[in-house]
Amino acid sequence: MNKGILALGAMLVLGSYTETHAASKICVFDLLGKSGEAYKAMEEWALAAKAWRGDTFLISYQNEALAENDFEQGKCDGVYMTSMRARRYNKFAGSIDAIGAVPSYAIAQKAISFALDKRNQRRLLSTVDNENYEVAGISQIGLAYIFVKDKKMNTIEQIKGKKFAVLGYDEAQKIVVKSLGGQAVLADISDIAKKFNTGQADIMAAPAYAYKPLELSKGLGNEGAIMTFPAVNMTMDLIIRPEKFSSNFGQNSRAWFLSRLSTNFALIQRLESELPAKYKINLSNEDKTRYQQILREARMGLTKRGIYDASMMSVLKRARCTVDRTNFECTLGGE
Repeated sequence: MNKGILALGAMLVLGSYTETHAASKICVFDLLGKSGEAYKAMEEWALAAKAWRGDTFLISYQNEALAENDFEQGKCDGVYMTSMRARRYNKFAGSIDAIGAVPSYAIAQKAISFALDKRNQRRLLSTVDNENYEVAGISQIGLAYIFVKDKKMNTIEQIKGKKFAVLGYDEAQKIVVKSLGGQAVLADISDIAKKFNTGQADIMAAPAYAYKPLELSKGLGNEGAIMTFPAVNMTMDLIIRPEKFSSNFGQNSRAWFLSRLSTNFALIQRLESELPAKYKINLSNEDKTRYQQILREARMGLTKRGIYDASMMSVLKRARCTVDRTNFECTLGGE
């Protein structure tokens, strides 16, 4: 009888151990799959996670919509994807990518550092459709510049009537393009470059990270240009279902993302330096201010509509005015 009790006890202990240490699956989106920088960073994260009682298994996706769908279906306990798509799970973190809100890397670094700070832990927890979510990390993809097929399209007036490729799931992009008088061509992150490269769209926004893998030189051709005005700053969010992980896992994960922020930004700026100089066009200061004013009005309207988080908009404005106190908006209210 004692042997039976011992055997039963051993089975219960083993069962408990297996359940506690079952690997959590993370869907990881990267345009380049396992060879991409985003996936490689998550491999480093997975190694670090072992110290926080986190045994994780990464699943690579080159299709972001499929990664999100599998997360929704419960096939993954976490998902690493663009903040624009992740906004529906957490509006605070997802609003870092607000149109025109982060025009430089100095501001981007301040914004991400603030968002991941311990003081914002409650803001990084959310409940959507009775499901609990947590932002366990934010990383930088890069400032998205305007790619045009014709270098003559270098003013707001020239954009009117032109076909602008936008991510169909991001309401903000569609609204801004409409306000500029452009025609929105709906796309997904997996085919947006194809629409630009094949002439289905005249304009698109993309970070330096996308230039080589998406072969954007095909769309630029001999007449195209890259306007080095940052329309939007792109980041990625790691969204998890907190109940699937050990206590304090999210906080430990965010601390890890913070610790590698400098490395993250150094990589992005190296990729930027590799953009061909022959394509780059710098806007005049007058045009930059005009664009900023238009994007500011659009951003405020989107915040009122509930698309962006108002508290994050306030944080981003403070960051902009800390870095550049002469910015025209620093004496204005509204954000």
